[in-house]
Amino acid sequence: MGTNQAATAADRRSDRTGDRDLDTTTVTVRCTGHVRTAVGTHELEFTFEGDRLRDFLEDFFEEYDLEDMLIAETEADATHSGWAPVPDDLPGTWRKNPEGDQTRPYARVCINGRFNEHCGGFEAELTDDDRVALIYPFMFCC
Repeated sequence: MGTNQAATAADRRSDRTGDRDLDTTTVTVRCTGHVRTAVGTHELEFTFEGDRLRDFLEDFFEEYDLEDMLIAETEADATHSGWAPVPDDLPGTWRKNPEGDQTRPYARVCINGRFNEHCGGFEAELTDDDRVALIYPFMFCC
């Protein structure tokens, strides 16, 4: 990483953490489908500064250029054109991450086997030895 890139990464880290005193967290990352192909392995340990999923993702994406594959910038990027319309009255409890904190269609981020939106979205706290799964399955059509 060049000097300019390191300074930029440090600036982003400072912006996202504000006055928080950061320690490092080490998680097990499990990769499937296209993510596994891009990273080159199905599992690795990853240490990052901070303790939130957002901190992990930003540091992980600095090392592995996967942000465009997994993260949706807008609601339109997060929704596949083929989805059925959502009824006005959904049964049960439905959680969705806010715009800008969503994954692309078919891509998912899980923490210890649960979808991130059920754990606090990108603000979910991570601790050492948590498992983060980055999922983007191979899909084929007839």
